[in-house]
Amino acid sequence: MTDLSIEACGTDTALADWRHVHNTVIPAHILSADEVRERAGRHRLAVAYRDGDLVGCSTVRPPTAEDPNAATVIARVLPEHRRQGLGSQIYAHALATARQLGAEVIDTVVLASNQDGLEFALAHGFAETERYELPGETVPWIDLRLVSPGR
Repeated sequence: MTDLSIEACGTDTALADWRHVHNTVIPAHILSADEVRERAGRHRLAVAYRDGDLVGCSTVRPPTAEDPNAATVIARVLPEHRRQGLGSQIYAHALATARQLGAEVIDTVVLASNQDGLEFALAHGFAETERYELPGETVPWIDLRLVSPGR
């Protein structure tokens, strides 16, 4: 495993890096800087660096009043840094954050066109629960729930 620096998005630079990873991994759902700032107010956003190079990011959507036991954990890795164990480290960090926030149930969401992301989620013990398209979009999103520990 590679040593990684995972940092909460507390600066404009970190938010810009998070946005870059998100928009690279999910080109069908581009976010503006304002949308990212708004998300940072609701979710726990983090960026991951290896030797100073941006490699990925994560989002933890904390439990809510409507669903106080569940959190959504999303790990993203830039394509050129995949299959090196980085996603597992980013995911583990995000999962620990979700557990610290009181989550007993862990969900994730993957764009159907992101085959690497779907394979990653399935390999880490998630099972599909729903597929849907957002208004105006043509690529479905896949909701998954952690049902067993993965590798």
